Amino acid sequence: MTNTVIDKLQARFSPEAARGMDEVFQFSFSDTEDYYLVVKDGSLDVQQGVHDDPSVTLSMSTDTLKGIMNDEINGMTAFMTGKLKATGNVMLATKLTSLFPKE
Repeated sequence: MTNTVIDKLQARFSPEAARGMDEVFQFSFSDTEDYYLVVKDGSLDVQQGVHDDPSVTLSMSTDTLKGIMNDEINGMTAFMTGKLKATGNVMLATKLTSLFPKE
């Protein structure tokens, strides 16, 4: 089963924004399977499961991620209200909107 939120992220990926990066974004979803995104120098590799050493781990529901990516939910507000939890290099989370710009 594919995850439509993750599929949309793949479709929106900006290789230009990812140049020079070498990071792993772990998505720990409360309502579906976990996924991680390997962003390496302009490329994106999406895997289902849990990475053993992610740069940042983001825990949320798929609805929260959808809202953040569609600008319906402010990422910082989601973080402050507990809808989004981040561990690791939390500042990387702020790069998500440039890596996956809105269409």
